[in-house]
Amino acid sequence: MKVYTKTGDKGTTALFGGTRVPKHHIRIDSYGTVDELNSHIGLIRDQDIDPAYKAVLVSIQNKLFTVGAILATDPEKMILKNGKERLNINKVSEEDIALLEQEMDTMNAVLPQMTHFVLPGGHQTVSFCHIARCVCRRAERLASALNDLEPFLPEALIYLNRLSDYLFVLARKLSFDLQADEVKWIPEKH
Repeated sequence: MKVYTKTGDKGTTALFGGTRVPKHHIRIDSYGTVDELNSHIGLIRDQDIDPAYKAVLVSIQNKLFTVGAILATDPEKMILKNGKERLNINKVSEEDIALLEQEMDTMNAVLPQMTHFVLPGGHQTVSFCHIARCVCRRAERLASALNDLEPFLPEALIYLNRLSDYLFVLARKLSFDLQADEVKWIPEKH
């Protein structure tokens, strides 16, 4: 299989279902940002962290491919002529969202109470989490804008929202595990 097709040389790309759209279309920006997020999560997974975190991150990466597939599908071509759904894959479910919430609850149970915002940093691995969190928020903003124009599976948008929270808690937990400084943001007063 060739990686290059030359079909995008004029600035368009095909959605799942065959519809061609400009490469700057919000749908492409949405799933492209989810793909970027997935790469950042791979970078976190490549760090020297607890294997349990790595297992959850692999699960998240797989689910992000599902979110990307949902975003990459032309909603007008979601249902095939035979009445079946084009995406014959497990969708994002309430259980997937609950897993993120359970993981956050488990990590939060051992963390000191948060009394201030924290400045990203303290350790390279923690910084990777904060970068991923920011990319996740951007993916969520783009997906939310897309959803306003062309609604899609609500759980996919909820998943992105919960994932950014998970990445923040993971950053705090890794700071704790790595005994890295967690610098509180304390606003300067006049």
